[in-house]
Amino acid sequence: MTQEAAGGPTTRNDEERDAHQDAPPRPEARLAQAVHVAEQALIEFEIALETFRVEVENFSRLHHQKLGPMYARLDELDAQIAEARAARSGDPEDLRKAQEARAMVLPMPGVDELFHGWVDSDGLSPEAAAMLTEQPVRAPKRVRPSEEARKLYRELARKAHPDLAQDETERARRDEFIARVNAAYGLGDEARLRELAEEWEAGPVTPEQQLSESEELYARLEWLSQRKELLTAVARELEESAIGAMLRMAPDDPDALLDEIAEQLLAQVAEREKELAGLVQ
Repeated sequence: MTQEAAGGPTTRNDEERDAHQDAPPRPEARLAQAVHVAEQALIEFEIALETFRVEVENFSRLHHQKLGPMYARLDELDAQIAEARAARSGDPEDLRKAQEARAMVLPMPGVDELFHGWVDSDGLSPEAAAMLTEQPVRAPKRVRPSEEARKLYRELARKAHPDLAQDETERARRDEFIARVNAAYGLGDEARLRELAEEWEAGPVTPEQQLSESEELYARLEWLSQRKELLTAVARELEESAIGAMLRMAPDDPDALLDEIAEQLLAQVAEREKELAGLVQ
């Protein structure tokens, strides 16, 4: 069968097109693709890390609000039990233990700790003012970002993430913007997140990334790798914290875990009170 019978003669343009299709991609193109994939992976990792950080902070607040008084009551009962034993025995070792137990109840605060949470930009905080006027203190606001807030946050983080900046001016703009996004997300403020989304869409358009030289791309990959290592260490620290460990125990229903711990603490309080009653009779 001739070339004409098979579909006509092969031209030089056909040969050049076939050769171009068979040619492997340029090394710079493959490297640029690797950088793009690494950037997107890092952004997704940072989104997950920030989400977990907010969950840890919120759960820590709820933990302190609900269980803090019970822990304080247990410390006080332990001190009273140790003091009652020391009073009965007069033993120096029992006296030492009583002093240590009392010190756990009445730690000496530092200056910063004394004023932390009591004074804000307008003077006394609402909680401090309420306590000083013997008014009921409002419980800390319960913050748990909704699914819509999570969606808005992820979209903004992917679009405006500082790691996508191509120069220091653009990075500074993105850093400032993402700081406001994180603050709104930490408060679960959907309306504010929508305003920020509109602000970003109306802002300057970032030019598309141009193909870089191989040396610059390698340096970019190295930076992304170092950034991932840093964030991994931060994530590990959060996960290994007491609150992070508790969240991992009940990620879907942390409130139920708090209720379970509260029941255990109440049982311990009852046991301590019974023991103390037996010592002071």
